[in-house]
Parts: sequence; C-alpha cells; structure tokens
Amino acid sequence: MDNHHNCWHCGTPDAGSIFCRYCNSLQAPVPNYFEFFGMPLKLSVDLSRLQKQFYTLSGLLHPDRYTRRSEQEKRYSLEASSILNDAYRVLRDPIQRAEYVLKEAGFDIGEQRSKDVPPELLEEVFELNMALDELRMGDDEVLPQLDESRKRFLDILVEMDAGLEQQFQKHDAQVDDDARRGVLAEIRLTLNRRRYIKNLVNEVDKLLTARNA
Repeated sequence: MDNHHNCWHCGTPDAGSIFCRYCNSLQAPVPNYFEFFGMPLKLSVDLSRLQKQFYTLSGLLHPDRYTRRSEQEKRYSLEASSILNDAYRVLRDPIQRAEYVLKEAGFDIGEQRSKDVPPELLEEVFELNMALDELRMGDDEVLPQLDESRKRFLDILVEMDAGLEQQFQKHDAQVDDDARRGVLAEIRLTLNRRRYIKNLVNEVDKLLTARNA
C-alpha cells in the first residue's frame, strides 16, 4: 500500500493518507479499508483499536467541520465519511472482513455451489432438504427432525467460525505471498461451505416462521 503523493494544497511530497503531515489539509481519501484506518492488512483485527480509530476519524472527518473550508476539502470530507462508515461495517465483521481481503487479492467469492457442501455432511444435508420438502407439502411430522437438524447445523457454524479464526492467524503469520494466497484459497473454501450451511438454516427459519404466522 502506497501513501506517497503530493499534497493538493501545499504540494509537499509524501503528504500522508488522510491529512497532510505538513499543512494538515484533508487529502483525497484512500479507498483501501485497512490503509484508511492505518492498519496492517491482517485478517485478525483488534476490534477495540478499530472502534477507537473509528470514533476518532468520525470526529475529524465530519462534514460539519469543513463548512468554511475549500470546496475540495468539503468533497473529500463527504467521500472520506462514506468510506469510513463502509470500512468500519466491513472490518468489524469477521466474515465480511475475510470476503473483503479475498476480493482485494483477486479471488472470486460468488454464490456457493453444490460441491461446496462438506463431504461429511452430504447425507445430513440431503435428509434436511427432504424434510424441508415434506414440510412445504404440509407434513408437520418432520418438525422435530427439522429442529434437531437446525441445532446441528448451528453447531457446525460455530465450529466453522472457530476454524476460520485459526485460518486467519495462519494467514497473518505468513511472510511469503504465495503461502498467503494458499491460505486465502483455504479460507474461501471455508466461507463457501459456511454460506451453504447458513443458507440451509435460513431456509428452515423462513419456513418455520411462515408456518407459525
């Protein structure tokens, strides 16, 4: 990540990423979320530091502070405030954070596919889908089975999240770019599988809500 640029106001080189380190004028905001927060590109994030930085930047970048400044700084303030809110929303959530890092690294994180189902869960997924079809046809006898399956898959999501945290740490410990991309490929597979399981749970919840409405 490169912060080297000339300040638009005083023309000094290497001005800084948000405020010029020489004349303190607001600069064009950088779009990279980690760079914007002045944080290293890591998947494991210190949430307390992130929150503290968010509140600090919120005060410094608020458009009300720039009502008497140049039109350029007014525009930069609006742009920076928008990036700040988006970046905070993404970086504080581990799943969105991982997806963001994958996108920045050039990975495709499209919709999950059937082959993303963990092989060890194929039978359970098949049985759950059968039960869902039966419930759609009005068979309430499958409700206990659906409830049990829902709890089982929620437990799996908890296990996946714990595994993701270990993968995050593994990624952050890499110093070689190829090794880091290898870990990112593993994380993408985990996220795809997690999304598949999450969608199953959501489908159960949707049908149960509709039934009880």
